[in-house]
Amino acid sequence: MKILVVTGYLAEQTVKNAVNSGADVLVLDTDIAAFITPNKLLQVMEKRKLKDKYDIVFVPGIVSGDFTKVEMEMGCSVYLGPKHAYDLDFVIPSAENFKFSKVKPACELLSDVRRKKAIEQIQNIEDNSTSAFKVGELKIGGNSRMKVMGEVVNATGMDGLTLKNRILSFIDKGADIIDIGVSMDATPEEVINAVEIAKGISSVPLSIDTLDSELISSALDSGIDIVLSLDGSNIEDVGYKVAENDVSAVVIPDVGVDEDRRLESLIKNIKSVMEMGVTHVIADPVLDSIGYGIDKSINRYKKVCDMYPEVPLFFGAGNVTELIDADSVGINASLTGIANDLGASILFTPELSDKTQDSISELKTSSYMMALASERKTPPKDLGLDLLVLKEKRRHPDSTVPDNFLQAKESGSWQLDPVGCFRIKIATNLNYSERCIVVEHEKTCIVGKTANEILDTILDMELVSTLEHAGYLGRELKKAELALKFNRSYSQDDEF
Repeated sequence: MKILVVTGYLAEQTVKNAVNSGADVLVLDTDIAAFITPNKLLQVMEKRKLKDKYDIVFVPGIVSGDFTKVEMEMGCSVYLGPKHAYDLDFVIPSAENFKFSKVKPACELLSDVRRKKAIEQIQNIEDNSTSAFKVGELKIGGNSRMKVMGEVVNATGMDGLTLKNRILSFIDKGADIIDIGVSMDATPEEVINAVEIAKGISSVPLSIDTLDSELISSALDSGIDIVLSLDGSNIEDVGYKVAENDVSAVVIPDVGVDEDRRLESLIKNIKSVMEMGVTHVIADPVLDSIGYGIDKSINRYKKVCDMYPEVPLFFGAGNVTELIDADSVGINASLTGIANDLGASILFTPELSDKTQDSISELKTSSYMMALASERKTPPKDLGLDLLVLKEKRRHPDSTVPDNFLQAKESGSWQLDPVGCFRIKIATNLNYSERCIVVEHEKTCIVGKTANEILDTILDMELVSTLEHAGYLGRELKKAELALKFNRSYSQDDEF
């Protein structure tokens, strides 16, 4: 297959380096590749006598125009290449077996396709996996994918609407199991109410998070799917009832037991519940936080896995992410990798603090990555899925500063726009738990998700009359949009 890549003067060397010997390069008489037009391309190709010489012609991904005439006259297909010349090195090798687009840049198209194929492969892996047992239709253990459990902390103390929205937001983030967190002073009636609310809005398996025997019993009567947790303080009281209800149970070491006796305590409790007839046992060796024996707890996980290879393991990732002041994205990815190597089956997070929000979606994505990596027998990279948020996998090279330039400086002056000012903030729609940008003006209130749509609305309504004010709004609205994208807080005029 013969491929031609079209570019301008400024990107010429970058393009040539990226395509190497995989394609020919045609440089048009323009500095900026984005300014290439169908007529300009047709003229140059005719002049160079390139008719029927190429199967595919890639134009820069940011150009606009209808290249149909070029295709008809030159006997080739014209597609949008990547938006950045640097990305040609992974586009060109795909040309033989991939159908590119005339409207969507190749880089975005390939990214979407790779992600879609990755998700399809994950589903296929899961469909063909074997499990230790099922909770409803959800596979637990075996060689099935690690499942994510999200705890709704103090669920029993929430009003119905708040609890519903919290649960639905967790499911939307990817939670496979919803854990009903029980407050210290909760009553059996509150537990029953919380379980009924949760069961009324979703079929996702539910667990009850308490050691209180009476509250566990109430949850069992309400149809709970998993008991979290059983230990020496409650096994005698509710162990047989868990077995009779054929409910799954997370078994832990006795609370307060010394570090060197935790493994012994856990094994004793596992044996006890098994003797009572509990068949769906999940073992929790307890993951300690960094600085408090995480190395010993990982070793404990390994020993339990070796002793009970058929028993699924519960991995409390939240024990680590909540107790370190670092972005949870990379920590959750690393913890999931460790959990995968240890054979864990359930990844647990409470998303308790502000800094750990979105841990559910981070753990879900990383569980997908580990499933793919295990299937392909490769490290968890180049999978079509990633958790790169602020760092770049493919960094585009910086441009060179021209010889003649003007050093920018702030004006220092500011005059109010006679049409009026704006108050910009982030708000949450309580009915759907969706965040949005709210812009208030003395004449109206505008709500949206992107800086573009809000600024366009402002301009259409003629609510700004100075360039200075328009520039200010663009800066602030983009900051607000980034706050939405990265789930950060926003305050007008503060640095982001």
